[in-house]
Amino acid sequence: MTPDLLARSLQEFLAASRNAVVLEDGEVLFDLETAQYALSSEKDRCLLHLWSAERNVVRHVLDVELKNGTLTLTARRFGHARPIKMEVCRDRDRRPPTAQKAARSRYARLLERALRRDMPGWALDKSRLSTSMDLERSFSPVYARGLVRKGHSAFAVLAVNQEETQAQVDAALTFGLLWLDACREREAGRSVVEGLRLYVPPKTSATIQIRLAHLNHATAKFQLFEFDERDESSTQIDLADHGNIQTRLVRLPDVSHVRSRFAATVSKVMALAPQAEAAVLSPTELSFRLHGLELARVRLANAPGSFQVEEEIIFGPPGYETRLNEETSPAFEEFIKTVMEARSPNGDRRDPLWRMYPERWLESLVFKNVSAVDSSLDPAHVYSQVPAFSASDRAMIDVLTCTRDGRLAVLELKADEDMHLPLQGLDYWARVLWHHSRDEFQQYGYFSGVQLSPRPPLLMLIAPSLRVHPATDTVLRYFSPSIEWSLIGVDERWREGIKVIYRKSAVKAIHS
Repeated sequence: MTPDLLARSLQEFLAASRNAVVLEDGEVLFDLETAQYALSSEKDRCLLHLWSAERNVVRHVLDVELKNGTLTLTARRFGHARPIKMEVCRDRDRRPPTAQKAARSRYARLLERALRRDMPGWALDKSRLSTSMDLERSFSPVYARGLVRKGHSAFAVLAVNQEETQAQVDAALTFGLLWLDACREREAGRSVVEGLRLYVPPKTSATIQIRLAHLNHATAKFQLFEFDERDESSTQIDLADHGNIQTRLVRLPDVSHVRSRFAATVSKVMALAPQAEAAVLSPTELSFRLHGLELARVRLANAPGSFQVEEEIIFGPPGYETRLNEETSPAFEEFIKTVMEARSPNGDRRDPLWRMYPERWLESLVFKNVSAVDSSLDPAHVYSQVPAFSASDRAMIDVLTCTRDGRLAVLELKADEDMHLPLQGLDYWARVLWHHSRDEFQQYGYFSGVQLSPRPPLLMLIAPSLRVHPATDTVLRYFSPSIEWSLIGVDERWREGIKVIYRKSAVKAIHS
């Protein structure tokens, strides 16, 4: 296929697959419900650019094949000669339900056998692990769960098999804490549920290890194991060995220099969309956003057919991004006008542009008025979407700021109900603590002129007041007392402006 034909085939499939997932080497890389993509054909190459809040990749696509609703791509990473396989799957889990159930049941039987061998004297409650759905308590069939007893002592057990995604593995601790809490409630007066034993596949425990290290070990004993299904062996992970977090901070670009570099484009776009924000992504890239929705992106790129560097402006809704030129200029102006009308607090709630990316909309309002969340926060030093890299994945801290007396504060936002809000916030808090302990923020250009406090960061979890998941309070009860967290509920009409309705903290609850 020619690059143009490859790009056309990809565009047609991706445009009709907004609920699909992108896999690379068998692992989920992007969820197209939240990720964005762009296609370009340059010289003799078709390039696929995928990005989300977690990561950003570009792949040189060599060939595509459509079979059974899955598009398989032969592609190449830059700097690598060996081709790789990527898949765009409309079925988020390609296994049929019967295969999923069979794999989970088989795994449960393997782990039951290993538990009896590795825990002599302990008995498995009801002699089995359960993989049944429990909607009332939010328990998923993805996880095998059970209780082991020895006299009046007991441990809650929760495990996830190697055929599930890394995201499901990382989410295991949330479900594990809920299961521990349910077991303690059920066993009250009969036995003491001492803690939680978690089992995950080999080489997948890093995120859970960091999260467990920052829980309150005085309230429960936490044990983490990597379980190899091939030989039914278990390796216990040392929770004290969490000092070497695989993360690195990205230098803050010189905002004034980048804006000056793209001054003409900034003037052009802002004239069309005065309410838009120009967010600097890197020294060579700038994004224009209206309430969190990207209107356009300008970057330096090689001109088609030459090695000369020029400005490239991409615009359009997700999945339909287009390069701006004389021919597409009328479409650009029409797109800006359409978004301006739809993306307003009083817009049509049925419009996809109004409903799109609610968390980014909420984030943009908090970024512009962080003092509305907490009057102690310093509006002069607020950073949105701060890149912090963990291993090979890119993760973005929603909002990083500091108090007026220089104490760092991590703000994690959710616009909809999400039971994983506390532990996702804990991830970013741990990374900020890591970099702060090494005095790296000011070395990388953040908080210029501020005398940062040596105290650990604050953690603020923010969501609309009626969309805080019922599990949130349970999970927060297990946080280490050294973490000063706040759960902040904002008015449901937050698009009209941030107004705090209630505030809970590790010590007390304050109602506004």
